[in-house]
Amino acid sequence: MNYKFFTNSQRSWKAMFETILNAQKSIYLEMYIFNDDMEQYNFFSLVKKKAEQGLKVKIILDSFGSHDLTKNKINELRNSGIELFFISYFFHRTHRKILIIDESVAFIGGVNFHQNAKLWSDLVVRIKGKKIVGAIIKSFAKAYINAGGKDENILNKRDKKWNNIKTWIVDHFPVAHKYKLKLLYIEHINNAHSNITLITPYFMPKRWLSSVLHQAVLRGVSVEILVPKKTDHFIIDRINYFYIYKLSKVGVKFFLKENMNHAKAMILDNNEAMIGSQNLDFLSFGYNSEIGVFFNNTKIVTQLLKISEKWKGDSVFFDYKNYKPEWFDYVLSPFIKIFFKIF
Repeated sequence: MNYKFFTNSQRSWKAMFETILNAQKSIYLEMYIFNDDMEQYNFFSLVKKKAEQGLKVKIILDSFGSHDLTKNKINELRNSGIELFFISYFFHRTHRKILIIDESVAFIGGVNFHQNAKLWSDLVVRIKGKKIVGAIIKSFAKAYINAGGKDENILNKRDKKWNNIKTWIVDHFPVAHKYKLKLLYIEHINNAHSNITLITPYFMPKRWLSSVLHQAVLRGVSVEILVPKKTDHFIIDRINYFYIYKLSKVGVKFFLKENMNHAKAMILDNNEAMIGSQNLDFLSFGYNSEIGVFFNNTKIVTQLLKISEKWKGDSVFFDYKNYKPEWFDYVLSPFIKIFFKIF
């Protein structure tokens, strides 16, 4: 397996743009936010051009995340020959970020296509290798079928088996009642012996996640969570700090990065890791369709550790003794969780 990590939006965009530019046969894209506002890397024009050249282009977008695409822009894409789908459920969103080129190279991670993310840190992995890319195509095929796709070539990928690979894909489809992320996090956090590193932009844990993290601390495991000092949403900042404060008091260590870090990762005992599209919030675990790629290859995990250590070095330690939640934090955060439980 050939792999490479990209640690911010612009590096990820550059690699993805160049790979699309060199595509010869097919482009499969699943994305939460796909806007036609990109300055240096105009993905909108590029995929349209590739479709007009005769490539097979399949795109699945979230109707809420990509709501800025106008009807005229949507028609432009479809008139170029692109098979374009929008996922539209009430609270269930497709939050996945997948790009597959010529069925031979794939990208998975946290990066969306919108100009607001230009200066963000993030995490994307480019993967080459028949078996692992085949498994990612199979995951895309599931989403494609759920979206209403009819291309037999893709439909046939859904049931293909890819065995004996040390890297595997984690599919999470709450709309189909497949909640794999919760089971995976509980199992691996409970089995950790020495250290756990989590990276997330949004920290709004459900009770079970707070519990397993607390239990890990109680049995002597070092639990460190990297979050941005400020996100792209003021209200989310308030909720983040409320739960950071609560978990800090029971021994979880938080490190606040100066710039927006949109990466999502989990590293366990320095020998297992997962990156993907999932946040540590009730939306990702309970409502959003997500995808992760899990590694137990020592070389790959070591590289992820170096990335997390660099980000940690650019962060400040959160000391709960120096932070006092406001009265509305005690109302806002539980209200948000109760609201989503109702719906």
